[in-house]
Amino acid sequence: MSTTVKPAPARTENALPEGARRRTSRTSPRRWLLVAALALLALLMVFPLYWMVISALTPGGQSQSSEFYLWPEAPTLSNFGEVFSTQPVWRWIGNSLLIAVVTTAISVCVSLGAGYALAKYRFWGKGLLYTAFLITIMIPIQVTLVPSFLVVARLGLVDSPWAVILPTAFDVVGIFIARQFMLSVPNALVEAARVDGAGEFRAFFQVVLPTCGPLIGVLVILAFMARWNDFLWPMVVLQGNESLTVPVALSTLTNNPAFASPWGAVMAVATITVLPILVVFLAFQRQFVQGIASTGIK
Repeated sequence: MSTTVKPAPARTENALPEGARRRTSRTSPRRWLLVAALALLALLMVFPLYWMVISALTPGGQSQSSEFYLWPEAPTLSNFGEVFSTQPVWRWIGNSLLIAVVTTAISVCVSLGAGYALAKYRFWGKGLLYTAFLITIMIPIQVTLVPSFLVVARLGLVDSPWAVILPTAFDVVGIFIARQFMLSVPNALVEAARVDGAGEFRAFFQVVLPTCGPLIGVLVILAFMARWNDFLWPMVVLQGNESLTVPVALSTLTNNPAFASPWGAVMAVATITVLPILVVFLAFQRQFVQGIASTGIK
């Protein structure tokens, strides 16, 4: 008894399983164009950082040359040695770290508390208070520069880190982000904690705060970057060379006659001082992405 094996019919593209069709669509020309466009955009974003490092490694006055090059002919660390041996760069970095860390800690605590109060409590004038907070975002810093300086001067804080820390510890943008996140926390969690006998502080620290990991990541990154890159206010209240922050100190190097090539010194310091921002972002990047998605910021 013989059996005849019939050949399996050829599958058309429409007859392919859904997973196979999906894998086929992933390799479509449209997807490759999208990947190429994103790769080009990534290169454009990274190129200024690459150019900063190359300028720091360029010897002498070659960094100011009109000739375009992607790598110096004789890379050297002389720019780093020159600027670190003649200028208090480590003191500048220490000042910036102190101001950024302390201000970030205060700002995050204030934003969490104020955001929780605006999202979960009902009190008279809450809407008016929140509107006043939002209006302050639209006021340029140049408008409040002179009054703020007069207050700091009468307190005797000029040329001290607290002159930068105290006026910038209250971050309205952080409060706005915290409130938007707190609105997504179920009220049932807070009510359950109150029914179990927990006080307001205990309900906040043991019930609400553990759910705020993404929010804290967003607040830390935004506050640290803002304070680390702040230029105008520190330039006004910090006067001595030893008390300067990194952005203000970089502006003084361009007119410093001690350097034959000031831009090489500037790029050398900038290359070192960009590392703390990268460390903070890499440490909180996962929470940052989750927090941005959950707060609805686009």
